[in-house]
Amino acid sequence: MEAIFQFKDICEDPKTYARRWKEKTGGKVIGTLCSYAPEELILAGGALAFRIVGGSGSISKADAHLQTYSCSLVRGALDDALNGELDFLDGAIFPHTCDSIQRLSDIWRMNAKTGFHLDVVLPVKLNTQSARDYMTAVMRKARTDLEAVLAKSITDEDLQAAIDTYNGIRSAMQRLYTLQNDRPGTIAGSDVHTIVRASMVMDRYDFLNRLAQVVDTLERQPEPESTAAKRIFLSGGVCNLPDVYGIIESAGGAVVGDDLCTGSRGLTGPIDTGDDPMDAIAGRYARRAICPAKHAGITNRGDDLVRLAKASRAQGVILVFLKFCDPHAFDYPYLKSMLDAEGIPSLLVELEEQTALQGQFQTRCEAFMEML
Repeated sequence: MEAIFQFKDICEDPKTYARRWKEKTGGKVIGTLCSYAPEELILAGGALAFRIVGGSGSISKADAHLQTYSCSLVRGALDDALNGELDFLDGAIFPHTCDSIQRLSDIWRMNAKTGFHLDVVLPVKLNTQSARDYMTAVMRKARTDLEAVLAKSITDEDLQAAIDTYNGIRSAMQRLYTLQNDRPGTIAGSDVHTIVRASMVMDRYDFLNRLAQVVDTLERQPEPESTAAKRIFLSGGVCNLPDVYGIIESAGGAVVGDDLCTGSRGLTGPIDTGDDPMDAIAGRYARRAICPAKHAGITNRGDDLVRLAKASRAQGVILVFLKFCDPHAFDYPYLKSMLDAEGIPSLLVELEEQTALQGQFQTRCEAFMEML
């Protein structure tokens, strides 16, 4: 499909896309480093949210500021900023998430030349009324801060238009995930990942239109013939590595769902309409699929992973973590224990963005498929 090729072109060089968007529209581009960044507010302010997901190559300058045992996402992002690769940014927003990103925020503020700098200090505990009240207060402050740096009033009408757009995106993505689960082979996993990556950098209005075309076309296609591919659920954090899905599929698997940070965790779950728009936006961030850097119960993440794996009828779960990602690493023992208790096989793979993964990952996936 033409739209898929357009998504791939953008993902090949997202920075060039952002530069061209800026030249064409005269709008501002704001870097974000987490799916908890309030993108609805950015869109309502007339700006483009640009997800920074890692470096462009080998890391050099970042090592003067960060230990080498920091995750490759944080080190790679800082290296890009220090090398001028992100000079098109007009600002950056850092949500309060893992320790590494929180400390990156301080280093970024002092060393990166990427425009204004905003911290959005969200609550860590999300399952109390006081936490939700605090979430709303933080979002209201973020709105005020954005209005100041963008020199633009963000009206309730602007917010509602942004809510409608993101609800449209999340609804269409849910339809795509449903197709991926119910009719494996309808769309390649690598194409789903391409769409997800495009969703983080494209003009959101344009992205919604093209995504709707893709999903409408896929839903009209006849169901593909059944295969012997093993149904795999992907879990973990940032997945900006080259064609993880393709490797899994070539090893005999079919990805039928995920709870990745750069995946369904940020791209599903609508915002309630009819409420005050700020309350509605804050409510969605408080109840969305939880990140391991947040807390909503001792076994909340494990319960969700088991539920999602069962709902997708997965034969196995592959957990993809960036090396040195402490929040995911701390969660892993109890996640594995809960999967084991339900008889769901799992495979842990730790990867780095700047390291080639083809050979070892391929071999481990093939062994895992044979075991299932």
